[in-house]
Amino acid sequence: MKQPTLTNVKSSNVDAIGWKEGSLYVRFKSGGTYRYVDVPEAVYHQGLGAESPGKWFRNSISGTYIHKKHDA
Repeated sequence: MKQPTLTNVKSSNVDAIGWKEGSLYVRFKSGGTYRYVDVPEAVYHQGLGAESPGKWFRNSISGTYIHKKHDA
């Protein structure tokens, strides 16, 4: 699956996020992009609006959704 266009966010850890067909894509400052499956679109929008996208990721995504490294 081709990843969607990612939107840059202001974070020390997360570089950009995107959502497509139930999958959340997270690109980290370290350069890796990961796909998280079965993520509701509303959760993605919470990330876009988060004051701290890194904290949103730690609290809402990490350890909650199945993921794998995405090769763009």
